[in-house]
Amino acid sequence: MSQTSDTAPPRAVVIGAGFGGLALAIRLQAGGYQTTLLEKRDKPGGRAYVYEDQGFVFDAGPTVITDPSALEELFTLAGRSMADYVDLLPVAPFYRLCWEDAAPFDYVNDQAELERQIAERHPPDVAGYRRFLEYSQAVFKEGYIKLGAVPFLSFRDMVRAGPQLARLQAWRSVYGMVSRFVEDEHLRQVLSFHSLLVGGNPFATSSIYTLIHALEREWGVWFPRGGTGALVQGMVRLFEDLGGTLELNAAVQNIDLAEGKARSVTLLDGRRLAADAVASNADVVHTYATLMGQSSRGQSEARRLTGKRFSMSLFVIYFGLDRPPPDGMAHHTVCFGPRYRELIEEIFAADELADDFSLYLHAPCVTDPSLAPPGGSAHYVLAPVPHLGNAPIDWDREGPRYRDRILDYLEAHYIPGLRAHLVTCRTFTPHDFRDELNAHLGSAFSLEPILTQSAWFRPHNRDAEVDNLYLVGAGTHPGAGVPGVIGSAKATAGLMLESLTREPSAS
Repeated sequence: MSQTSDTAPPRAVVIGAGFGGLALAIRLQAGGYQTTLLEKRDKPGGRAYVYEDQGFVFDAGPTVITDPSALEELFTLAGRSMADYVDLLPVAPFYRLCWEDAAPFDYVNDQAELERQIAERHPPDVAGYRRFLEYSQAVFKEGYIKLGAVPFLSFRDMVRAGPQLARLQAWRSVYGMVSRFVEDEHLRQVLSFHSLLVGGNPFATSSIYTLIHALEREWGVWFPRGGTGALVQGMVRLFEDLGGTLELNAAVQNIDLAEGKARSVTLLDGRRLAADAVASNADVVHTYATLMGQSSRGQSEARRLTGKRFSMSLFVIYFGLDRPPPDGMAHHTVCFGPRYRELIEEIFAADELADDFSLYLHAPCVTDPSLAPPGGSAHYVLAPVPHLGNAPIDWDREGPRYRDRILDYLEAHYIPGLRAHLVTCRTFTPHDFRDELNAHLGSAFSLEPILTQSAWFRPHNRDAEVDNLYLVGAGTHPGAGVPGVIGSAKATAGLMLESLTREPSAS
């Protein structure tokens, strides 16, 4: 439908101001919807929330930007330049991978340097890595470039993609596919850990997710100056510059359905916002079980979704030191524990906390010292842990003990004198994922990205029965991770903007 000067634009309400909700709201506002973005917390960002304490700035969640072109596209379609809103800084090495029984491996975007490090470990794996990179690039082209922002609304869409998925052996696991190319166990870990970044078990997640390696080699790894929160603020400013409205402390109570349509959204404060289209960036189970729990559609879809497999949770420690990062520390360090396969299997299936752990250590002041007071450094460290449905751990009791074990380990292996220089420390547990983010079972990444929960098998970008109700974010296609949720926004926005040509505004 073309809009004229005397016709009110259609109204869209987007629930949740995470990366997916923000990217969708920008696309809708630029494309003709008058868009209101509702966020229940006091700041935007969702999992990319920001904590500030005693001059330290802590990014709560995502810290790795791997497809700046997807972000640039948001600003370009709005007629703006991303450089006017946010400054992305290159990160090198991308990651440092460390073990207790082997030398570190610096994952860099330099083929010669990668091959030199591989040759030092296991010379035959140099040729194997070249073949793996070719495979990863092929998956990247098919699974990300061609399909990453294409909605899978019918099984026919899945059938059309089937031949490519079969040719790429999508039924194999990430680790299984990596193992076909390289023999050294440490290198297998280097090339398979990426699926954990989107909530996937490398031993169960489809080999399609090896595309992350090629994606990083294609565009690099970046970090926003001022932290990931600065990128969130840049996106908010773009949205508001386009005329969109962001409301904070605006928790939604209900998506109101009538005659098979989402007609409005009711907030906890009693206000009701009429809408021509509603999109939820909230957790998918929360969306159906709570926000639509008064409807038969919400109840039935919630029952179906709760039978799915969900990703692991995370235990996160944010801490500030009155000293800079140790000399030579990398921005991103993956600290592998003594077990790999066994620990991951326990994280995804065990009913208790493992005795050992693997860690991801974030030291953003290596790239941007402004995130801490002069002479200090901000850090966070996370450990993947079981979600609450598998391991109903009392994190109020176990959390402080687990925190101390992890800090002791970091002091012994990575940050000498950590305790003596500790200024501030806080934790975020599976309970917080559940309570702060409404995440089902405290899952950190929504549905587990196995093949039978991907593409058409994942919750669709548009509801199958309520055709003006849409989903965006980690729980819908294509999945978790910053590129994934930005891609979901593109897929969902395409459907919503297409509907403008079909239906008149309900003003």
